[in-house]
Amino acid sequence: MAALNTPLIAPSLLAADFSRAAEEVAAVETAGADWLHLDVMDGHFVPNLSMGPQLIKALRPKSELPFDVHLMIAPVDPYIEAFARAGADHIHLHVEAGPHTHRSLQHVRDHGVKPGVAICPATPPEAVGEVLDLVDMILVMTVNPGFGGQKFLTSQLRKIETLRRMADATGRDIRIGVDGGITAETAPLAVAAGADVLVAGTSVYGQPDYGAAIAALRSGAHSPA
Repeated sequence: MAALNTPLIAPSLLAADFSRAAEEVAAVETAGADWLHLDVMDGHFVPNLSMGPQLIKALRPKSELPFDVHLMIAPVDPYIEAFARAGADHIHLHVEAGPHTHRSLQHVRDHGVKPGVAICPATPPEAVGEVLDLVDMILVMTVNPGFGGQKFLTSQLRKIETLRRMADATGRDIRIGVDGGITAETAPLAVAAGADVLVAGTSVYGQPDYGAAIAALRSGAHSPA
């Protein structure tokens, strides 16, 4: 499998203290995070509300980390430009969020942002097969999207393996990310299946020492599962 030897760690701001958002971003950057993951929820596509482009724009000058924006919203097209302008480096949109995923991903790239496609647990991996020529990353949901703190769905490991094979077959450099229930125990399972980006919420922001938590995820990712 073509996953990275050491996976990238992307702490999810959803699990942070929002009253100290700028400090929380700085803290994980200092602690060694590779990316910052920003979960955008609309209360419609998923049963929760989180943040909008205004918060991302306010945080952008506070950090050098790549901003990995996950749009759990539908419809998605009307908001792509706003998140691109706010400072997103990557934008993931859901294959389930609309009928024209291909066009939506083109729209992301047209704004100078790296496009990614996200896929929910009930959606088969073949659903992203026709957009692999457009994406830089596939984000596999290993929980049902909408809330943090859920348990990792081991049923998604086979999907990660399949998507890794599909991505590698393109000859393109496509990262496979996993989002949901990532801990020191589940990270090795995801990486063994082919993931090279780990989105971590409470396993970083819920810990007393962010640096130790990030190091544990990174170093433990290749431990025997």
